[in-house]
Amino acid sequence: MSERSRIITSNQPGPHHDLARRVERALTHPLRKPLADHTREAFAAAEAWRASYGEAPLILDACCGVGLSTRRLAEAHPDCVVIGVDRSADRLSREHGAPPDNALLVRADLVDFWRLALAAGWRPVRHYLLYPNPYPKSTHLKMRWQGHPVFPAILALGGRLELRSNWRLYVEEFSLAVEQATGVAAPVEAHDPAGDFLTHFERKYHLSGQPLWRMVAELPHRPGLLPVE
Repeated sequence: MSERSRIITSNQPGPHHDLARRVERALTHPLRKPLADHTREAFAAAEAWRASYGEAPLILDACCGVGLSTRRLAEAHPDCVVIGVDRSADRLSREHGAPPDNALLVRADLVDFWRLALAAGWRPVRHYLLYPNPYPKSTHLKMRWQGHPVFPAILALGGRLELRSNWRLYVEEFSLAVEQATGVAAPVEAHDPAGDFLTHFERKYHLSGQPLWRMVAELPHRPGLLPVE
């Protein structure tokens, strides 16, 4: 991967004017997207694997890409089980060595996987969203996680939720949405990986001289955050 990357540009001068309305809608209107069979099967396999480790704390690495972050989180937290989820078979199949025994890579649709995890009572101690696709156009708000109907499920799982991005505006929006939905303040802060890169993108952006940003929120497990049919 090249060490240079372009800075994200957008026609948005600040947090999206429709963000609060979309968050409110997600909190009051149930997500009716049918659960895909392939994700049900992938989740069942992941649940069986997780259960085989008994009461080991769970770390969820959402949108894990090629799984480098999943591997590194598992190495850094040997007492935990780490599950990385991504929808791309191509990304997950790229060779980066066998994951540690306490790590599992899963191909699944996260919109469905998050809802299944919540229904199964999963309570991750840590939950990562590392450099998600920014969808920088103003018309793309509904494609960002903070503007997506699944947003309440992400928060309801609880734990230490950490988002990182090289686009400050994405982190600002996510922070605003977290506080609106939960009342938990999660300030945006600069992030310096200090050479300890969790993802290839983190390394690429840092070596390109781009500032990196993150938001960390300590959230309770709140299944009731999801709207009821």
